[in-house]
Amino acid sequence: MKIVIKPTKGIHFFDLRELWYYRELIFFLTWRDIKVRYKQTAIGVIWVILQPLLMMAVFTLFFGKLAKIPSYDIPYPVFVFCGLLPWQLFTRTLTESTNSLVVNQRLITRIYFPRIIVPISTTLTAMVDFFIAFIFYVFLMAIFNIGFSPHIIWFPLFFILLLITALGVGFWLSALNVEFRDVMYTIPFITQFWLFITPVVYPSNMIPEHWRIIYGLNPMAGVVSGMRWSLIGVGKGPSIMLFVSIAISIVVFISGIAWFRWREKLFVDVIGSGGR
Repeated sequence: MKIVIKPTKGIHFFDLRELWYYRELIFFLTWRDIKVRYKQTAIGVIWVILQPLLMMAVFTLFFGKLAKIPSYDIPYPVFVFCGLLPWQLFTRTLTESTNSLVVNQRLITRIYFPRIIVPISTTLTAMVDFFIAFIFYVFLMAIFNIGFSPHIIWFPLFFILLLITALGVGFWLSALNVEFRDVMYTIPFITQFWLFITPVVYPSNMIPEHWRIIYGLNPMAGVVSGMRWSLIGVGKGPSIMLFVSIAISIVVFISGIAWFRWREKLFVDVIGSGGR
C-alpha cells in the first residue's frame, strides 16, 4: 500500500480512516504504557484500587465523619468512591497526556504517524484502570448492600462524556506542553484545585440553585454528578447544570482537537529544540 504524506492546510479534525490504519500503533502504545506502569511494582494492578481506596478512607474520616457532608442515605464510602471513579480517570489522563508528546519525542521525530494518537493512548490506558476500579466498586456496593439505580441505563452516556472531557483537556495540555514545558509543573496544582470545585466529596445539590449554571461551567461537575446519579441514584439527574457541563465538554473537546491539529505541524521542530 502506497502512502503519500502531504502538508496540511488550515485546521483538520479527526481522520478516522487514518486512525484506523494506525490502530496497531495505538494498541502498542497503550499496552506499552500498561506494562511500564506495573512491570516493576511489588503489588501490580492493586495500585489501581489502593489509591482511590486510601483517598476514600481519608475523605470518609474528614468529610463524612467530621464535617458531616450529606450523602443522601447512601453510605459515605460508597458515595465518595463513586465520585473518585471518574475523577481518577480524568486526572490520570491530564497527568500523563500533558507530557506524553515530550516523553515520546524519539518516536515523534523519527517517523510519521498521527500525533493525536499519543494522548489518545494515555486515555485508553487510564480506561483500563477505570474498569479495574469499577469492578472493586461493585464489590464495595455489595458489602454495603447497595444496589444499582434504575438510571444505570444512562451510565454509558456519562462515560462517553467523561472520555470527551478528558480527551479534550488532554489535547489542549499536551500540545501546550510541547512549546511551554512548564505546563507539566502546573498539573498538580490544577488537579488539586479542580478536585474541590468538582462534586467528588460532596453532592452537587449542596450548591445553591442560583449558582448551579455557573457551577456547570466546570465540565467535570456534570460528569461526576451524572455518573453518580446513574449508578446510585443520588441527585436530580438531567438539569440545567448538567446541560451546561455537556456543552462545555463538547466545546473543550472540539477546540482541543482544533488546537492540537493546528500546532501539530510544529511538534517535530519544537520538540527537537527542547521547547521554549
